[in-house]
Amino acid sequence: MTSGGEINENGVVATLANLDVLLDSLLDNSCTTLSDDEFIDHMREFEAFARKVAVVQHRFAQAVADRGLAQRYGFSPTAGVRSFLVETLNLSKGDAAARANAAEHLDDRRFSPNGYLPPALPLTAAAQAAGEVSADHVRVIISVMDRIPSSVEQQSRTEAEERLVESARVCTPDGLKKVGARILAFLDPDGKLTSDRDRARMRSLVRSTQRVDGMIEFKGLFNPEATAFLDTMLAKWARPGMCNPDDPESPMVADPDGDDRSLVEAAAARDTRSQAQRNHDALLAYLKHGGPQKLGDHRGIPVSVVLTMTVEDVEKASGCATTATGGTVPMKTALEMAEGSIPTLMVFDHTQNKPLHLAPGVRLANKWQRLARIATDRGCTRPGCAAPATMCQMHHVLGFAQGGLTHIENLTLACDQCHSRIFGTTSGWETEVLDANSDHPGRVGWRAPAHVDPVGLLEVNHVHHPDEVLYQADVRIEARHLRETRVNARGSTAPASPGIAQASAPTAPEPPPGTTPSSEPAASQPPW
Repeated sequence: MTSGGEINENGVVATLANLDVLLDSLLDNSCTTLSDDEFIDHMREFEAFARKVAVVQHRFAQAVADRGLAQRYGFSPTAGVRSFLVETLNLSKGDAAARANAAEHLDDRRFSPNGYLPPALPLTAAAQAAGEVSADHVRVIISVMDRIPSSVEQQSRTEAEERLVESARVCTPDGLKKVGARILAFLDPDGKLTSDRDRARMRSLVRSTQRVDGMIEFKGLFNPEATAFLDTMLAKWARPGMCNPDDPESPMVADPDGDDRSLVEAAAARDTRSQAQRNHDALLAYLKHGGPQKLGDHRGIPVSVVLTMTVEDVEKASGCATTATGGTVPMKTALEMAEGSIPTLMVFDHTQNKPLHLAPGVRLANKWQRLARIATDRGCTRPGCAAPATMCQMHHVLGFAQGGLTHIENLTLACDQCHSRIFGTTSGWETEVLDANSDHPGRVGWRAPAHVDPVGLLEVNHVHHPDEVLYQADVRIEARHLRETRVNARGSTAPASPGIAQASAPTAPEPPPGTTPSSEPAASQPPW
């Protein structure tokens, strides 16, 4: 494609022919002769190429719109491009919609009567074209940016995109969703721009007509309160081994952390259902046999909506509370929920955190220790894992068999999958409480095996603490802007790249609780 936006047919034909030859060469060659390190390097290199391919797919989707191909072949103007891609390329509706949506936000060849328009999200477009972020990252960024109220000024929108892109370079798409939620909470801390009326207008649960095979499709959009209750129910009732209609010995309303735990573990070993199937069976069992009065316990605490919020947010009645299932609830809704009899409200003050202790010799943590770890860790503490607290068990950092006590300082949350990677393997993960000299004293660090991190550094999980991801992104962004300013000062008088307002004396934001000031250049204070 040319810089003017026209498609160079001869260039495309030649490039596609060469690309076909190169891909065939990759398919014909084996990676078995490569060392593990070489194989991982090449796998990462190819992933960067694949991310650039997504950019080409977006440009083709935009060219379909510019050429009017959808209307020419009889498709409606509203969903024409998506329908044309589905029919022409044999895509799923979701994939076609994602490509068309990305083209609308990222392509710099969108035609208008006044010429070709710049990308709506230029920083995201540049990062994807460089192979630094994936199509999944892009979908998350677009989703977050689309949810920013239109009344928010352009400067804040630009800075929000910059922080999302910077975070995407180090976060998984799942982790980026949490960063995006935090940014949205910053931009609209009191929920005044996105009101209860807006949420009430958007709420939905729709069922399709029954298909010939008897199945019915549901789709919907739940408000935060409904989601919190649903997630809490699924955390117990949809865990492996529970409510399995194909297993007569599967517990339906059992207590997996009590006397019936062995039954659930045995049933879990026989359970071959997917998570989606378990969710379905859990909802069916709950409607048939359960109800709010029969929820029981889950991982040592009553099955209820656990809300965690800071003292400052309660006093200001602003911000969001976090749930044990990894979601957020607007403060107004959270306080209303706390008035009921089912939710458990934990007001958590980072500055007044007092550890809870159990006497030596007791292996299982009590429910108050679990609640405290939920408030502190928020989810699995292995770096990069997005599993919420409701999917985690209590892990002794120093093993109980090695003399580790069941004290709050020696406990942390680990999901079942990550917990199984610590024990019983020669190259598994290791855990350690970070000392006072670290950037995160008191937090639990995980040391990856050599094939993940040859250096073996202790790392903490930032996925459940989006403030920390944003702070680190600010530091890197400001450092890059300072370098660009120095280069411009030496070579020209051109201004530094746009995005963050350059202050004469940048002031670093307050680091998140449990961190120490970084030695890197300070980041300017974000508008939120």
